[in-house]
Amino acid sequence: MTQNLSIPLSLLQPGDQGEVVQVQAQGPIRQRLLEMGFIRGARLRVEKLAPLGDPMELVIKGYHLSLRREESVCILVQRVA
Repeated sequence: MTQNLSIPLSLLQPGDQGEVVQVQAQGPIRQRLLEMGFIRGARLRVEKLAPLGDPMELVIKGYHLSLRREESVCILVQRVA
């Protein structure tokens, strides 16, 4: 049952994988996240976190990107094995 719960992307740890469920940001930030590939159903993997946990490095749609914690809180994901 825990597989179906949506959690903020910011809670994933290095090595965790997820699938985007929803982007809750608004305005230009939402548009930027969607353009970077954070669309419903997109798979991602957390590569690493900076020493203080911000930013986090992700792999989504085959490319690496860094995302600030304040942005990653706005993205809901489901963990995948």
